Amino acid sequence: MPVPRRSRIGLTAVGGLAVAIAVAVPPAAASQAGPARQAGPARQAGPRHAAAAASRVPGSPADIQAVAAELANGRTGKQRWGRRQYASRPIASITKVMTAMVVLRAGHLGRRIRITQADVDYVLNNGTSSAGLIAGDVLTARQLLYAMLLPSGADAALALANSYGPGWPGFVRKMNAEARRLRLPGTHFTNFDGLQASDVSTPRNLLLLGEAAMRQPAFRDVVRRRWYHVPAARRHHSYLWRNTNLLLGRYPGVIGIKTGWTPAAGECLLFEATHGKRELIGVVLDSAPTNSGVTFIDAARLLNWGFGLHEPVALPPLPDGVPPG
Repeated sequence: MPVPRRSRIGLTAVGGLAVAIAVAVPPAAASQAGPARQAGPARQAGPRHAAAAASRVPGSPADIQAVAAELANGRTGKQRWGRRQYASRPIASITKVMTAMVVLRAGHLGRRIRITQADVDYVLNNGTSSAGLIAGDVLTARQLLYAMLLPSGADAALALANSYGPGWPGFVRKMNAEARRLRLPGTHFTNFDGLQASDVSTPRNLLLLGEAAMRQPAFRDVVRRRWYHVPAARRHHSYLWRNTNLLLGRYPGVIGIKTGWTPAAGECLLFEATHGKRELIGVVLDSAPTNSGVTFIDAARLLNWGFGLHEPVALPPLPDGVPPG
C-alpha cells in the first residue's frame, strides 16, 4: 500500500546532461496514427525573448524560457508562479510517468517479462532513447520501471505496455482511463512513450500527475536515483542505467521527476525538490527547441526563486552534448 502523504496539489481535493527523447509508434500503430513526427498539432513557435521578458514582472522569476510552466508549493498545492498553465501541449517522455502509474496501479511488480526482438527493433529502427535491453532477457516489471524512467528507455516502455495491456493499444486506453480517474481534463495519450505530438497535457495537470506518482513509494524510489545497476543473472545480462535528470546531484534537494524532449514538445522537465521543511513541485514545457539542457536552467531558476534563496544555487557545468533520453 502507498505510504500516505498529504495531498499537495489536490486531485479535486489531489538532476551529464540528458533530456528524455520520446520514441516513434510501433509499426502496427503507424497506419493508424500517421508518420510519428507529423502526428498531432504543429509545435507552437514564438519569440522566446518575449517569454523571458514576461518573467521580469516584479515578484516573478526572471529569464524563464519555457513556453508553458508552473511552480507550486509542494505541501499545500498553492501556485507560486505560472505561465499558460492550463494550455494543452505535447509533453514528450513525461508521458512515461503515466505509463509507470498504470503499471503501479496493476501491481505485480515481480512479474517476469521477456524482452522481445520487437522491443529492441522499436528503438533501433527509430533511433530513439533506449535502455539497451537485449532480446531474450527476462526482467521483472520493477526492473523495467528503472529501465524506462532513468535512461527513458522506450524499449522498456514497450515491453511494459505489451505485458500490462495486454498489448500496447489496450495499455494506452488504460493510460487515458487513469487520466480520467485523476481528473486531468487537459491530458490525452495516443502512445506509451510520448513521441507523438498528440500525447498532450497541461502544466497544471502534470503537477497533479507528478503528485500522484510521487505518493507511490516504488515510483519515488526510482526517480530519485542517479543510476541503477542490475547484476548479470541466469536469465538476463548486466545493465547500468543512468538518470537523464541532471538536476539530481547538481541542485541540492532535487528528488525527481522526469525529463522529456521531442521536436514538437521541445525540452521539458517535471521536477520536485525540498529545502529544509519546504517542498516545491514544478514543470517547464518547451524551454528550448533543441535538446541542449535549457530546461534544467529554467528549473533551477524557478527553484532558486521559489525557495527565496539569498545565495542562488548555480548549476555546475553540464557536459557537452545531450545523449537522447
